[in-house]
Amino acid sequence: MPHLRPSAPHTRTPVLHGRAAELDTLRGLAAGALLGAGGALLLLGAPGTGKSALLDAVAEAVTGTTTGAASGTASGTASGTTSGTTADAVPGGEETGRFLVLRARGTRTEEHLPYAGLHALLRPIAGGTAPPLPPAQAAVLARALELGTADGGLALPAAVLSLLRAVDRPILICADDVHLLDAPSREILFFVARRLAGERIAMLLTATEKAAEETAENATGNAAGDAAEGAPGGDGAFPGTSHDASRAVSRPAFRGVPGGIPGDVPTLVLGGLDEEASRRVLTDLAPEMTEDLRASLAQTAHGNPLALRELVGSLTPAQLSGTAAPPETPPPGGRLWRAHAERLSRLPRDTGNLLLLIAADPELDTATLLRAAEPGCALTALEAAERAGIIVRLPEDRYDFREPVVRAVVYGDAPAARRRAAHLALTRLLNQEHQRLRRAWHRAAALDGPAERLADELVEELAAAPAGGRGAFPEPFRVLERAAELTTRGGTRAARLAAAARHAWHAGLPQRARSLLNRLNRLNSLTISEEVRGRAELVRGSLELRSGKTGSACDELLAAAEWLLDRDREEAVRALVRASEASYMAGDTQRFLSIVRRSAALRRPDDPPVTQLMFEYLEGIAATFRGHHRDAAAPLRRVLELAPSVDTPSVLVWACVSSLLLGDDAQALKLSTRAMETARAQGAVSTVPQVLEFLIQAELWLGRYASVAANAMEGLRLAQETGRLNSAAQHLAWLALAAAVEGDEETCRIRAGSAIELADAHGLGVVGALGGWALAHLDVAAGRHANAAGRLRAVARADGTGGHLVIRVMATPHFVEAAARTGDLEPARAALAVLDRWVASTGSPDRLALAARCHALLAEPGESEERFREALDLHHRGSCAFETARTQLLFGGALRRNRRPGAAREHLHGALETFERYGARLWAEQARSELRAAGDAPPRPGGHTLVTGTAAPAEAAESPAVQALTAQQLQIARLVADGATNREVAARLFLSPRTVEHHLRNIFSRLGIRSRVELTRLLLG
Repeated sequence: MPHLRPSAPHTRTPVLHGRAAELDTLRGLAAGALLGAGGALLLLGAPGTGKSALLDAVAEAVTGTTTGAASGTASGTASGTTSGTTADAVPGGEETGRFLVLRARGTRTEEHLPYAGLHALLRPIAGGTAPPLPPAQAAVLARALELGTADGGLALPAAVLSLLRAVDRPILICADDVHLLDAPSREILFFVARRLAGERIAMLLTATEKAAEETAENATGNAAGDAAEGAPGGDGAFPGTSHDASRAVSRPAFRGVPGGIPGDVPTLVLGGLDEEASRRVLTDLAPEMTEDLRASLAQTAHGNPLALRELVGSLTPAQLSGTAAPPETPPPGGRLWRAHAERLSRLPRDTGNLLLLIAADPELDTATLLRAAEPGCALTALEAAERAGIIVRLPEDRYDFREPVVRAVVYGDAPAARRRAAHLALTRLLNQEHQRLRRAWHRAAALDGPAERLADELVEELAAAPAGGRGAFPEPFRVLERAAELTTRGGTRAARLAAAARHAWHAGLPQRARSLLNRLNRLNSLTISEEVRGRAELVRGSLELRSGKTGSACDELLAAAEWLLDRDREEAVRALVRASEASYMAGDTQRFLSIVRRSAALRRPDDPPVTQLMFEYLEGIAATFRGHHRDAAAPLRRVLELAPSVDTPSVLVWACVSSLLLGDDAQALKLSTRAMETARAQGAVSTVPQVLEFLIQAELWLGRYASVAANAMEGLRLAQETGRLNSAAQHLAWLALAAAVEGDEETCRIRAGSAIELADAHGLGVVGALGGWALAHLDVAAGRHANAAGRLRAVARADGTGGHLVIRVMATPHFVEAAARTGDLEPARAALAVLDRWVASTGSPDRLALAARCHALLAEPGESEERFREALDLHHRGSCAFETARTQLLFGGALRRNRRPGAAREHLHGALETFERYGARLWAEQARSELRAAGDAPPRPGGHTLVTGTAAPAEAAESPAVQALTAQQLQIARLVADGATNREVAARLFLSPRTVEHHLRNIFSRLGIRSRVELTRLLLG
């Protein structure tokens, strides 16, 4: 089967994902030229960022044609363009629209030919299609274009400008790679660029940032000069590569222009695509790609459109199916690789030698770097690479590559002998205690000793090394993978592959983990012990738990527990707890209780604290599911007592759940925060989305809805990055609930629909129930009580068919309210009885207040007022202002219907003020409607200053602009201020473009501004 290739070029303009703002800017320049207000703009960007594709798109927009360069460039990068200095246009220019498009491209092969660029650019009009020039100017121009000679002074530049002015149509000039044009042509282009005001001419130019021409002229050798000594090593990958976007060095908005280009031309720096745009590009290129692979390739490309395209083009069938590790670099020999190799080839030899050392070990401090270098090599040799924009010096006294792919090119294109010499030099120098793992890594890379001994040394040093954060060098899974490669003993190799898979999973690299497990499966089965099988099955089941079907995950985790039971009890119990988690996520209460009964027989009095905690957790959750809340309290409290002795993030999550069930939301918040900090410190990034799920639940009980939205957005992003589809679905459901609170109906439905669709496919009862609750909340807020009651009856199912016991209890206040309005009282009383038993066991004022409110809604008229007042008293002892307002609204409505409008108005005004503070539009409208019915004239919408209503980030809370916006409005405002279009904001936040437009109007109104420019100034200063 051939490698997967991008689909054939389309005959329409490709979608340049993530480039809408840049396209608007470029089209605006062309529109100005149409009106006689011409100008020029220089696009700067690294190779592969899509500069040519943007020019192609603008050319097509102004002519109505599809250029050869534009077709097939859905990734936002040019493909199919000619390689010489040519006019990429039909004879006479692209003349099918009102504009005439003139094009040229600079290349190395013609940069020394005077006026070659000018010849390519003007060829369509210099042959007589334009009105004739005065004889003197015509002669000057002909001599330059035909003979490549010209006198100095203004004669030739003025002749070129006159020729362009003589054309009776607006002109778009597209000059690609102007840093590679011959110097005389480049000078004339910029002469013209400075004189376009008042002309019907728009000029778009592109160049690579910090081109290294000036440096190359002084070079005495080059980094690629030794290429003849040996072939590039392996597949172009390099040891210890971080597969993590945190290693990418962020670029400032402007870093200067290439040599020979004046700095007075307006400049737009083209950065990388964001995560969401990268994923859309990958979906366009290969719709059948798995989510794991999509996340992996997006991280590898670091937002470079050409890298995305070439990565997809290099995929093997095994990589596409997930049975082989995804590529970690763009393909050696590809366009992007060659572009960077060409830049590197123009650097001095000493610079190349130092870059190879940095590529071999990105943690090198400058002192060690110089000691490892060849004699006579000074740190000043790196100035050439800094000027070229290849590396940057970091505050911690070391260097790193601005573009991760450049590190791959430096290492991959170096001959094997030079790579080995670099590793050996570092082996001799890294002799401090904290450098032992790095030293072992370099010894293994250089094969400095017997392979088995090197493998053992890697494993020993990894075990002794402190846990590193995300992106630590070398990454643990790579250390174990390399150790497995060097190991000949079958059983030991299998154990190391299983351990490598576990570390890859924790690092948020699910496809890498699966490929390591597949390699293990290919070993001789007789050499694999039952313990290793169990550990491998535990990883496989955990992968399925986070991104696959809960039923399959539960089966695999139970099988892992069987393998491990007599060999590693702690891991066996961990497998059982995760199996119970799978049944919890499915909403399958009976299977959950069955697993708990099975695990209880394994308990021993001498278990270590972490194992004790897991047993206590299972006992407490089982009692909760049976409705025995008082019996659950003791084991759940023991979980909290044991939590301080535990430093495993996933176990701390269970402690967080215990706090929530006990009604201690503040403690749950502390535990989830600690779990996140621990996960990040240990490099267990894949655990963070799960931790955020329960941190959000604590914030929900505390009424911090802005934080709910912000953390759910962060959780969604991380879940997508790490291939955790099931966690992504959970965060989408939380976002749907946040949208329901704000009364954003369309957004709530989009998010809930996406979450429920994935829940149905993966058996995620908890997600399906949460999505249903979000929609029911929206229905109650909009007065559609029958719809809400129907949705919540489905949520109440606890048989693994889409409902969920925990969400049923959390949603009971909405169900009781909806049922009370529809007269369906018996189911409401039954649901309330379950809620009563739980809240009574917690003693939480917030939860007791909700139960009291439910009783008020179901009580006889004479009793309801007393229960409402009880609820308000409890609310005032609690933390959730939003639920207090909901009770005030219901109480005020009841008083108004009992013909006590004066008493009602006090509560209704309080409710309205809170709802407006939260930006809860539908709830605020209910309060206004009740106030009008009570004979009051409520303030118009927007009459109050809106605040987030929750704990916003400290830096944001200080800004008056932030305080005027709701949480979602603030998210939208920040994205717009960063240059995103409405459609891009909609895709990023799972909204509709129309909803974004609606929010923007409100944002402008609240802030007293009229444009995006003013918004940017206000938020970004």
